[in-house]
Amino acid sequence: MLAYDKPIMLSKLDAGPKPAAKAAGLNVLQLAQLLWRRKTAIAFAALIGACAAIAIGKSLTPKYLATAQLYVDPRELQLVDRELTPRSQDISGLAMVVESQARVITSNSVLMQVIKDTRLDKDPEFGGASIGPVAKLLGLLGLHMGSSAPTALAETTALDALGRHINVKKTDRTFIVDIDVWSYDPAKAAMLANAISNAYLAEAKNSQSIAARRATNDLSGRLKELQDRLRTAENALAIYKAQNNFVGTQDTLITDQQLLASNQRLAAARAATLEAQAKYDQIEASRRNAGDAGAIPEALQSPTLGNLRAQYAEARRKLAEMTAELGPLHPALRQMEKQVEDLRRTINEEVDRFTQSAKNDLARARDYETSLTRSLEAQKRQSVQLSHASVRLRELERDVEASRDVYQSFLKRSRETQEQESLNTSNARVIGEATVPQRRSFPPPMTVLAAIGLVLGGLAAAGWFTGVELLSSEIAGQASDQAMRVRPAAETPALPPKTSEAGSPPPAAEKPGIARLQEADVIRTLGGILASSGPPDLTQLGWPTLRAATPLTTFLTSMRDMREALSRRSAANVAPVMAVIGQGLGRDRSIVAVNVALAAARDGARVLMIDADPERRALSNKLAGTAETEAKRLSWLSIGGKAERTIKTRNGIEVLPIAGPGAFAATGKAIAQARASTDYDLVIVDGPALPFSAEGRKLIDVADGLIAMLSASFDIDGCMDDILAGLDGAEHKLIGVIINELHSAPVQPVRSAAYA
Repeated sequence: MLAYDKPIMLSKLDAGPKPAAKAAGLNVLQLAQLLWRRKTAIAFAALIGACAAIAIGKSLTPKYLATAQLYVDPRELQLVDRELTPRSQDISGLAMVVESQARVITSNSVLMQVIKDTRLDKDPEFGGASIGPVAKLLGLLGLHMGSSAPTALAETTALDALGRHINVKKTDRTFIVDIDVWSYDPAKAAMLANAISNAYLAEAKNSQSIAARRATNDLSGRLKELQDRLRTAENALAIYKAQNNFVGTQDTLITDQQLLASNQRLAAARAATLEAQAKYDQIEASRRNAGDAGAIPEALQSPTLGNLRAQYAEARRKLAEMTAELGPLHPALRQMEKQVEDLRRTINEEVDRFTQSAKNDLARARDYETSLTRSLEAQKRQSVQLSHASVRLRELERDVEASRDVYQSFLKRSRETQEQESLNTSNARVIGEATVPQRRSFPPPMTVLAAIGLVLGGLAAAGWFTGVELLSSEIAGQASDQAMRVRPAAETPALPPKTSEAGSPPPAAEKPGIARLQEADVIRTLGGILASSGPPDLTQLGWPTLRAATPLTTFLTSMRDMREALSRRSAANVAPVMAVIGQGLGRDRSIVAVNVALAAARDGARVLMIDADPERRALSNKLAGTAETEAKRLSWLSIGGKAERTIKTRNGIEVLPIAGPGAFAATGKAIAQARASTDYDLVIVDGPALPFSAEGRKLIDVADGLIAMLSASFDIDGCMDDILAGLDGAEHKLIGVIINELHSAPVQPVRSAAYA
């Protein structure tokens, strides 16, 4: 049985007792005792420090600080619709404007104006020459002595000194700017703070006027050129209109108006022609049908034809009466028949006149329509010619319109900027004038100086005594070590190292780590539902796999420790090889191997996973047909006579499947190739499985470290005994044990030690 509290095959040497080394330094209790012993000296040093601080404070020249407050609102006053500079409504933009104005306060132009107003170039505090009694007397008499230094040099010196006396700061999240000025004279400090604020306001107003004046000059300088350009464009347009006979109103040309009117007249003529044709056709149809010729609308509306029809009706009535009374050969009857016939002929002649009139109207309408058609065609040809010429006309009109718009815009803007020269849109104002300070700002009060000196003196003394004590202890320890080194060698007992049966010391092995793979560490997926095209995903095979993007768990920490132990056992600059072995179904071991690979890939390692279980082939069968393989440096390897290639997954892991006999030899060849390559950081071998065959023993010898998988449903002690018995001398390669506590592990009868 494996003893978990002892390293495997670890040779124990009976080492003699070693003298305990004296701990360096002082603990808190020793430090407190040391300071208490030196309390008098520390107090005396603190008192000396307080006196020295007071003496230094008395010797320093006092400084007085005066503060003036300005309200600088970047949202300037809107006195006109279109301002010269647009406003920024963004909060960050407003803050940048205020910070820029704070820098303007300390600019050379503002400070130079302050120097001229307050004559600081003559002040000795700011680099000016001191005025002696002779100069004062001559000044009272109205005489002034010449300056020894040039005026420009004096102003430069005063500017440099004034810049060191000023501190401008902006209050956070406000538009308030504080102007701090210090001086040895309190009244002078207040005077300078107020002078700087007034000079800044004057500079802000002056800068706006200068900007508006410059804009006005630039715009006015362009007006003459724009006016000449507009006049030239208008003349070219007028000449072109006259040459091409473009005459008309502002909206349309005369030719277009004539064409529209002709088109309307032609439409009316065509309507009249159709009406005359219909009238004529109706009359002709009535005559051909031998009907009542007087039934047409024109005949019914004619009074003459109406009178004739009335006479004709009366004659026919009389003829009917006479026919009933007289015989057919009676002269009166013959005369009445003749009268009826004359009236019928007269009516037909009247209807013929209507027909001839309709025919004449139709001919006249047709002639009028023909003349209008010819006139319209001529106007169309003229309109087409004008259309070709109007292309250039529209180009000239656009040129004129653009020139007019630009000229009017410049003219209007020039007048606006000219009026803005006298406007002050700045929204900066003084909200707090500087007053004469009553207390000095430097040095601090004597009570504060005394407290500082007291603390610094005490700390210095305490540090001195502590350093001396530590130095003394270190010197004593070095002397003791030197005395131990000069002892005779015979006084130190020597123990012979133990050897193994082969005559060489057994390899030292580290204590194997123990990890537990629990349900809380994994997530379960449905491989059939989640399957997709492209490279396969090991987390979507239907096996329980590690949860993605979860905090560091105990299992992941244990895996890191096992990989570190593996790296210590393997050679440098070579990918270490880890084999996962165990009892039970190959599926459970493959699940554990996949999770070990996922844990390494999660830390950024490039992993090659090899299926070395030719009997069960759980991993190879699961990945069969999931995606096309990708050619890698191991693609030339042949397992079972069939060329196999690594399967590249989405998890940063490449899997080398297994197929047919001869797999163990090809696996060893693949391991050697992976070690020689720089494409991988770790090689994980799924197998071999118990009981180990001769080929499996070779894989164990090739591996740098072994991880034993034990199912929680098995007898852990019995399984571990079987594994140790199967290793038979390779126990020192065991770097870890993983207890599989997943519910998917089937409960199987435990194999006895004799089985192995």
